[in-house]
Amino acid sequence: MALTMQILILVLLPTVFLLPPRAEAGEIIGGRKANPHSRPYMAYLEILRGNRRSHCGGFLVAENFVLTAAHCNGEDITVLLAAHNVRRDEETQQRVSVQHKIPHPGYNKTSRENDLMLLHLVEPAELIDAVDTIPLPQAGQAVEPGSMCSVAGWGRTSPKTKTNILHEVELEVMSDEICQNLRCYGPVMMMCVGDPNQDKASFSGDSGGPLVCDRTAQGIVSFGKKNGSPSRVFTRVSAYVPWIERKMRGLRSPGPHVERLGPLH
Repeated sequence: MALTMQILILVLLPTVFLLPPRAEAGEIIGGRKANPHSRPYMAYLEILRGNRRSHCGGFLVAENFVLTAAHCNGEDITVLLAAHNVRRDEETQQRVSVQHKIPHPGYNKTSRENDLMLLHLVEPAELIDAVDTIPLPQAGQAVEPGSMCSVAGWGRTSPKTKTNILHEVELEVMSDEICQNLRCYGPVMMMCVGDPNQDKASFSGDSGGPLVCDRTAQGIVSFGKKNGSPSRVFTRVSAYVPWIERKMRGLRSPGPHVERLGPLH
C-alpha cells in the first residue's frame, strides 16, 4: 500500500503546481489506445488564453453543441471532431469554430462546483461514421455504484509522456457514501469514480471529456484530489439536463463555416 501511494504521489507532482486549487489536469494512465474513431462523439478543444495555448476534451451532444468543463474556458476555443491523432491530417477531421461559450452561471473555479460549459458551434457538424452525438441521461438519473464506465482523452499517458492519440480507460463508479467519506465533495452535483484498490490511472481522463456509462454521457471530467487518492471527481450530467436543453433550444442558429481536414496546431 505504501508503494502504491508513493507511485500515485510521483504521478501527481508534475501537475500540482500548474493547476488551480483542488484541481488536476486530466490524464489517461493505465489505459490503452482507443480504436480509431470508436468514440465518434469525442471532441478535442484547442483553447487560447492570452499567449497561452492549452487543450481539453469535450463531447458532441447535438449537431451544433459540444459539452465540456467550465474550467476549460478561454478567449477563443476551436473544436476538432473525428480525430484519432490530433497532430495528423485525417480525412475524417472537421475543425469547427465556437460561436458562443456558455459556462454554467453557478460555476465556482475554487470548488469546481457546476463545472460544465456548453459550446455552440458556428455551424452544425457533418454527422458521418466518425462524427456522431452521444445521448444525455434523463434528468436526475443516478448511476448504480459499482458500474463500470469509461473515459477517453488525449492527456498524458505517464508523468513525462505526452500523446496525440486518443486513449481510454475503464473505471468503477463509487457510492455517494464513499465519495463523501473520501471528501470528494457533494454527491448531488458531483460523482466520484475510481477504485481505491487499483492503480489504473492517476487521473480519469482529459478535463471536459465524458464519463460514458451504458453509452450515455453521465459525467464530465472535472478534477482529481491532490492527496494521492485514486478517486476522480466528475460533474454529474443528469443534474444539469434541464439547463443544457434550455440553453440549446435558445441557441439553435447556424453560423459561418466548418473547415474540413487537418489537425489543430
